[in-house]
Amino acid sequence: MTYKAPLADITFALKHGAALGTAIEQGLFGELTLDDVEAVLAESARFSEQVIAPLNREGDKFGTPFKDGVVTTAPGWKDAYKAWQAGGWNALAAPPAFGGQGLPQIVNVACSEMWQAASMAFAVGPLLTMAAIDALYAHGSDELKKTYLEKLVSGEWMGTMQLTEPQAGSDVGALRTRAERAPDGTYRITGQKIFITYGEHDLTDNIIHFVLARLPDAPPGTRGISLFLVPKFLLKPDGSPGERNDVRAHSVEHKLGIHGSPTCTMIFGDQGGAIGYLIGRENAGMACMFTMMNRARLGIGVQGVGIAERATQQALAYARDRRQGREPGTKPGEMAPIIAHPDVRRMLLTMRALTQAARAICYATAIAIDRGERSQDEAARRAGEHRASLLTPVAKAFATDIANEVTSLGVQVHGGMGFIEETGAAQHFRDARIAAIYEGTNGIQAIDLVTRKLPLENGEAVAAHIDELRGIVKELGASNEPGFGWAPVRLGDAVESLSRATQWLLARLDKEPDAALVGATPYLRLFALATGGAYLAKEALAALRLGGDSAARVAMTRFFAENFAVHAGALERTVVECAEGVMGADAALSA
Repeated sequence: MTYKAPLADITFALKHGAALGTAIEQGLFGELTLDDVEAVLAESARFSEQVIAPLNREGDKFGTPFKDGVVTTAPGWKDAYKAWQAGGWNALAAPPAFGGQGLPQIVNVACSEMWQAASMAFAVGPLLTMAAIDALYAHGSDELKKTYLEKLVSGEWMGTMQLTEPQAGSDVGALRTRAERAPDGTYRITGQKIFITYGEHDLTDNIIHFVLARLPDAPPGTRGISLFLVPKFLLKPDGSPGERNDVRAHSVEHKLGIHGSPTCTMIFGDQGGAIGYLIGRENAGMACMFTMMNRARLGIGVQGVGIAERATQQALAYARDRRQGREPGTKPGEMAPIIAHPDVRRMLLTMRALTQAARAICYATAIAIDRGERSQDEAARRAGEHRASLLTPVAKAFATDIANEVTSLGVQVHGGMGFIEETGAAQHFRDARIAAIYEGTNGIQAIDLVTRKLPLENGEAVAAHIDELRGIVKELGASNEPGFGWAPVRLGDAVESLSRATQWLLARLDKEPDAALVGATPYLRLFALATGGAYLAKEALAALRLGGDSAARVAMTRFFAENFAVHAGALERTVVECAEGVMGADAALSA
């Protein structure tokens, strides 16, 4: 089954869940109208369905053959990328001063969901290029921006993010790649990077690598890391690619999923050192890279939403078509579609509910980024920045966790056929697995949430978020809509569990750091369930106010509250009680 962009769900979540309509009415985006947004979304849907989606299966089967330092992408990928570039998709939210369209991040995120659903392996390359654009625009010198930004924005060149080394995965401070100062003001980069997405390919005639490295006199750890721009080809005076730089792909990895995306081991300095250009200040590379990483983390969260949506669509189609067993009251020998069976319905509702909650969280993160960048009022801008900081690790981790859960259920709905590659359900499962690992593992996201984001503004940022959730739940209860069932009570309990767990963690960050760290992952899940449930309720309430067909959103809110929000109390107890059981369990982990 191919992909059909869920335009109605995306548009409703944008307008009413993330309140894009309100932001437009407030003038946050200048002359942009909802009609403009809907036109962009419709064209993105067409491109995703007709150009990218047909590549997905072929990319999985063909992979990325590597010979003599050259990667060959799957048949059709070059033409699709040319169409991508010609359509201006790479430039959607990029700065107008360098050829971008300057559209809101939330519009770019909504389009990205469609691209990722169509083919994760294809869309992850442009995702990283967009993140590279953000980093260079925020931290690069005027000369570097003038030289490289326009062609990155247009998609004529692609960018990579190069952090990981064999001994330096999540512990970036352990990296050993070296940077030596050259007399002409450039740097010579030597070392090895691994797991580099699109480190080598045949889609563009130059690749711009963003590389973390350490100067000889740098302080230890992350305080001594600098960020460098290292082009695959050095530029001629006219700005076109010229001599090959001293950087090459040594090999490509043979992976569980996203086979169409080349994942490379990169070597710098066979001939004395690749020429690199400093981005930002020496020893301040982590601050620059975090600009790139935070955008990429939201992008990977959206990737999780996209692959979950595609798996859900395929499972629903199969469940409507596949006939097994009887429904009560049917004639002997008359088989029912498996969607009629209660357990299959439960699985399908689970897939749809988790996907929609994750979408709501990602879109809320994106609109917070826009408010942080565009609000004229200083207080509103700071509130947007803090909300985006708070939600980013939740968006990345929850959306990619549920991508694994949803794609696994997609296989289950297919039964034995799900275990057969030809149906495509297995590919979604394999592709989704990486999303919880790269751009910072989900355990790292949970630690970031608890240790860095909860203390923002002395806890006021998270308190404001919880107050907002309480307001939604209060409105939900006041609606007196019988279709919500126990949702107001269950979501109210979840929000209060989140509040208590938050206060417990904040009180222990300094005194009992291990207790806080052990509880970080269950806390992030608690945070996401309370937030996602409230955001689904917000959408359902908007549907009721608008009239028309609100039944589906009401039903989804109820299902989520009665099947997922109810876990909040147990997660709260896990956060509060689990530290001793984990840290004192040496015997259970002994050989």
